[in-house]
Amino acid sequence: MNQPLAYVHPGAKIAKNVVIEPFTTIHNNVIIGEGSWIGSNVTIMEGARIGKNVSIFPGAVISAVPQDKKFNDEDTVTIIGDNTTIRECVTINRGTSDRMKTVIGSNCWIMAYCHVAHDCIIGDNCIFSNNSTLAGHVNVGDYVILAGMTAIQQFCSIGSHAFITGGSLVRKDVPPFVKAAREPLSYVGINSIGLRRRGFTTEKIREVQDIYRILYQKNYNNSQAVAIIEAEMEATPERDDILEFIKNSQRGIMKGYFSN
Repeated sequence: MNQPLAYVHPGAKIAKNVVIEPFTTIHNNVIIGEGSWIGSNVTIMEGARIGKNVSIFPGAVISAVPQDKKFNDEDTVTIIGDNTTIRECVTINRGTSDRMKTVIGSNCWIMAYCHVAHDCIIGDNCIFSNNSTLAGHVNVGDYVILAGMTAIQQFCSIGSHAFITGGSLVRKDVPPFVKAAREPLSYVGINSIGLRRRGFTTEKIREVQDIYRILYQKNYNNSQAVAIIEAEMEATPERDDILEFIKNSQRGIMKGYFSN
């Protein structure tokens, strides 16, 4: 490390082989794991917990206090998992008293100018394209892809393996395994390409398609569709993930494209 043009607070805990480029500022109460690279002009503020082999590009601000008027200087953190890349000018705020933490999982790729607000919980292997914005208290599962300029309203949930097209406004929960597009945001099919890339078999993809046909294309309401899926579809991890997501949805799930 030993970069004389960077400022590292004596209370920060930095692994020996971390590289910190010039003009970066690292505050007190920060932990950075082995093999990480912190680019120039990065600001890492109190409460950051950064894993191993993380790359943070110039201009990023990590663990700034929440943009929440109710925040009262609680002792909260921002957690970033191993092998995650954070590109230029990304902002990630630490948690509030609601969850006490903001979490970015491992192996994620957060592209330039994205914003992740307080108390968001992001899974592993996610890709957020440029200018995607998450308001507070958002939950995102594993392997979620947000195309550019996606905006997610507070308290929304995005299920694992979902793909949301660019420029989308997300006001409702997006279930697992689906593609979401159009305005208002709607179900337009399952994320079959992504599922194949991750090793899902043709049979498993067909099972997921059959579940969403019942939910979105048979003119049932959600309660009717859930009852039919439980009664007629074999219990599998994928079926149970979908049903659990729907039952636990606080904002309600997005509609189908042809829904009234």
